[in-house]
Amino acid sequence: MSAAIKEGSAARAIPIIDISSFIAGGRGAADVVRSVEDAGRNLGFFLVTGHGVSKEKTDRLYSSARAYFDEPQDWKAEQGRGTGVMGGMAFSPIAEEALAATKGIQTPGDLKESLNFGCNLKGDDWAARPAGLEHSFIDYFGEMEILSGHMRRIFCSAIGLAPDYFENHFVSHLSALRVINYPEQHVVPESGQLRAGAHTDYGLLTILRSEASPGGLQVQNRDGVWLDAPSVEGAFVINIADTFMRWTNEEWVSTPHRVANPPSGYAGQARRQSIPFFLNPSKETLIECLPAYVGSGAKYVPITFEDYIALKTSQAFSKA
Repeated sequence: MSAAIKEGSAARAIPIIDISSFIAGGRGAADVVRSVEDAGRNLGFFLVTGHGVSKEKTDRLYSSARAYFDEPQDWKAEQGRGTGVMGGMAFSPIAEEALAATKGIQTPGDLKESLNFGCNLKGDDWAARPAGLEHSFIDYFGEMEILSGHMRRIFCSAIGLAPDYFENHFVSHLSALRVINYPEQHVVPESGQLRAGAHTDYGLLTILRSEASPGGLQVQNRDGVWLDAPSVEGAFVINIADTFMRWTNEEWVSTPHRVANPPSGYAGQARRQSIPFFLNPSKETLIECLPAYVGSGAKYVPITFEDYIALKTSQAFSKA
C-alpha cells in the first residue's frame, strides 16, 4: 500500500501512500490507516496518491497565480494589503516573512512572495488581473476541504476515535490556501537567508502541491538529518502540524522543514512555485492533550487556536 523514495544518502525515506482504498471504503483501508500512522509517528511527513483532487483545478490555480507573480513588483506591492474583506486576497511580498523566527531563530526575510486566501480569513479586494484568480483559489480550496476531510477520518481511525470526532472543530475553520513564488536568485542570499527558514506548521496538517526544482523542500527527521522531499507527479506532500502534535502529546510529530536555496553558482532555471493548504481548526478550538495520550502528564499548556496562530504569525512577521 505504500512505497518509499530515498534522497541521496538520507537515513530515512519519505513514504508514498495510496489512500484510494480508504476513500472508497475498500479492503485496503486498514492498510492505509497503518501506513499513515507509521509515517505520522516516525517522520511526520508522507506523500499521498489516489486522492481524487482535480488536476484541472490544480493546474488552473498554478497558472493563474503564476500570471499574478509575473506582474511588475510595484503593482503587486499595492495589492492585497488590506483586511476589510472576509474571504479576500492577501499578498505578502518578498522577504516580508521570516519563518525561522517562529523557532526562535533570527534570520533575514525569506526569499519568497505569496498569495493567501481563506474562506474565514480577512483580506483585501481581489486584484483585477489575471482574470479568474479569485475563482481558481475558491475552486481549489474546495478540493482541499474534501481531501482534508478524508485525512481527518484517517487520523481518527489511527488513534482510535470516531471518524467524525474532530468535525465540530472545523465548522468555521481558519484554514488557509497559499501559493508561494520562489523567484530566481540573481543576488547571493544574506547569511542565514533561505527561501523559507526552518519551521513547523501551526494547524492539524498541511497539504502541499510541490514541484521539482533546485532549491526545494527539505524535511528534518528525528535524528536531525535533512531529507530532500521527492517530487512525484500527481502526489501531494502531507505533514503533521503543531495542533495534532499537541493533541497527541508529541506521539505524532510536527516536523521542522525548510526550503533551501538553489546550489551556489547554479546556472539553470531555479524558479519554484508551491501550493500549501494549511488545515486549521476554528479559532475557539482548545489545543490540549487528548485523554488517551496524557500518560504521565501533558507536555503543553492548553491554548486556543486563535491565540496560538496569533503568536506564531506575530513571530514570523516581526522585524528583527
